[in-house]
Amino acid sequence: MSPKIITAVVVISLITLGAILSGKNFFEKEPSGDGIVCTQEAKICPDGSAVGRVPPNCEFAPCPDQNQSAQITVIAQNLEIPWGLVFLPNKSILFTERTGRVRMIDKNGKLSPTPVVTISAVKHIGEGGLLGITLHPDFAENGYVYLYYTYSSTGDNTLNKVVRFKFENGKLVNEQVIVNNIPGAANHNGGRIKFGSDNFLYITTGDAGNPSRAQDRNSLAGKILRVTDEGSAAPGNPFGNLVYSYGHRNPQGLAWDSQGRLWATEHGPSTKDELNLIEMGKNYGWPTIQGDEKRDGLETPVINSGSSTWAPAGTAFLEEKIFFGGLRGEALFQYDISTGTLKEQFKEQFGRIRDVVLGPDNFLYITTSNRDGRGRVQEGDDKIIKIDPSKI
Repeated sequence: MSPKIITAVVVISLITLGAILSGKNFFEKEPSGDGIVCTQEAKICPDGSAVGRVPPNCEFAPCPDQNQSAQITVIAQNLEIPWGLVFLPNKSILFTERTGRVRMIDKNGKLSPTPVVTISAVKHIGEGGLLGITLHPDFAENGYVYLYYTYSSTGDNTLNKVVRFKFENGKLVNEQVIVNNIPGAANHNGGRIKFGSDNFLYITTGDAGNPSRAQDRNSLAGKILRVTDEGSAAPGNPFGNLVYSYGHRNPQGLAWDSQGRLWATEHGPSTKDELNLIEMGKNYGWPTIQGDEKRDGLETPVINSGSSTWAPAGTAFLEEKIFFGGLRGEALFQYDISTGTLKEQFKEQFGRIRDVVLGPDNFLYITTSNRDGRGRVQEGDDKIIKIDPSKI
């Protein structure tokens, strides 16, 4: 038995003894200040503490929030809608702000007031703007940083593209286009980019508000793309083009597990948000099926939100668990691959959570998105927060 539980038992025993010596029935109801009486009894909480019944309904008081004991550190605050985050080899952080800036936090935790780059071509409209960021697998040698952003083409047509910069002397220079003409809109732009262990770049794209594009294998919208570091179709792609999987509505998170399997989060239409296990060439059903619906040739998600809403975004893998941020869900979600169980952490504590990244210290780093026009702005928003996963 743990010391906390032993202590709780001793406390309850002493209370009971005191009641007996005073001639009172331990289980009789005592009046509260407003005349409501509750039975005097205790419940042992998971952390070993004890709580009693309280007016007005005489229900047990809530157990202490174990999340509050987690080690939480605000790394940076008062940011402009941070979207993507990546660690440099020296443990500095580069992150995007949706308004068009890339900023840096040095290895000592100091936020530089001067952006690493400001991209004037970024079209910050609705959900669009400067979104994903990732490093080339050989960044230490070539200094390549990849970005995904929304822009206006001829005639004010909204598109997205993936570009590459070189990191030199604390700045991003020499922009080169890697993948262009990804359909864009005020909503459903996708935007997550990550290199896999195969050294190919994976790119999530949304349907840009046109669901039929997700089923068109010749469109770049509503897909997960796989390309070389120069932007050409990766060898072995299933359809001879950039497309790796299709039938997606608005995927925003990518992570590989210990078996090398690719997982992706995806926004549903207000409900039925998804966590999918991605396989090359597979059709993930949008807009033909949603949630638990099944049809031959279409993939059903591993889990979905049913009638509730997660609005899942950035994703990280650690110790057989998939962690992903919830925007409308306003929580850090934790899916245990081995047990199939899903937990919510920090519900409504930080607001909208956009990105979730595993740092070199095995801590989780999250970005909030409360200043995007859809959140409840809290003091210091938006923020980058470090969380000790061993405490949750």
